[in-house]
Amino acid sequence: MSEFATRLLAWFDDHGRHDLPWQHPRSAYRVWVSEIMLQQTRVETVIPYFLAFIERFPDVRALAQAPVDEVLHLWSGLGYYARARNLHQAARLLVERHGGAFPSERDALEDLPGIGRSTAAAILAQAFGQPEAILDGNVRRVLARHAGIEGWPGSPGVQRRLWSLAEARVPGLRMADYTQAIMDLGATVCTRSRPDCGQCPVAADCVALARDRVAELPTPRPGRALPVRTRWAGLLHAPEGVYLERRIASGIWGGLYSLPEREHSGELCDWILSRWPEARAIASPVKRIGHVFSHYRLNLQILPFRLPPGACGIMDGEQAIWYNSRLPVRVGLPAPIERFLREHGNPE
Repeated sequence: MSEFATRLLAWFDDHGRHDLPWQHPRSAYRVWVSEIMLQQTRVETVIPYFLAFIERFPDVRALAQAPVDEVLHLWSGLGYYARARNLHQAARLLVERHGGAFPSERDALEDLPGIGRSTAAAILAQAFGQPEAILDGNVRRVLARHAGIEGWPGSPGVQRRLWSLAEARVPGLRMADYTQAIMDLGATVCTRSRPDCGQCPVAADCVALARDRVAELPTPRPGRALPVRTRWAGLLHAPEGVYLERRIASGIWGGLYSLPEREHSGELCDWILSRWPEARAIASPVKRIGHVFSHYRLNLQILPFRLPPGACGIMDGEQAIWYNSRLPVRVGLPAPIERFLREHGNPE
């Protein structure tokens, strides 16, 4: 066992997180769900979502048999909804290809939607005790600082170096504990800002600390200004509720129900009046929804309309619903849209 792993495991025994809900029991299914939820999301945020998800879908077969709308509903608020769609599709493939069991080979796991190298390794290490290296955001930060690795960790060259370091430090035993330990170190001690180097078990030979470069490493992603994208959405009130339509499966908020959108206000008005000629615009202060995605800022301008009686007779099969915020149906909604509907989803 490497000296790095020895010190890290000793620290973990006294200071690591031992009571996370996916640790008891630490089954492949629970580890998998937690790893997908934890991608770009903090543990504190994930825990209540994980508990609700596992209560509704206690195993792979329950998840595979569920409607995707219900899966997305329980994911609403976590963001990055492709994760939920991939989780649902992967569950179906696990049942179809493996009888609902998790394969213990990395290639077979990586062949499933949404499972990359690090996620597959985390499942194998934590659920099967296999000697596999992981490289999530917390681990990249720990290794970049400890070894003094320059460059943005998302670049291919730096990533290759970090994978080599991660593999070299893997112990031959206590893989579940070691994997959790290195994630915990990054999440609780070697944090992005204000790291507590005095409590770090591997500080003695940390290159970044020795060279007073902890604040500089890992190298931040090259800066870029996010473009602003303006879209127009219709808030269409009817006695039955607000008209929502399902977005296409790919892209932002894919597969979720949301307000109908168009690129231009005139295009949106033309579409509304072509379907409901008696629709009337509601005079109200301008409403908007602002939201920041990874690659742009959304400026969603809202046009409210009151629809005529009987509007619910015009639908697009299962691709549209009438949503009542007082009695919400169990479908997936983008968190900004859900918040907006709670406040503005009733006729004025």
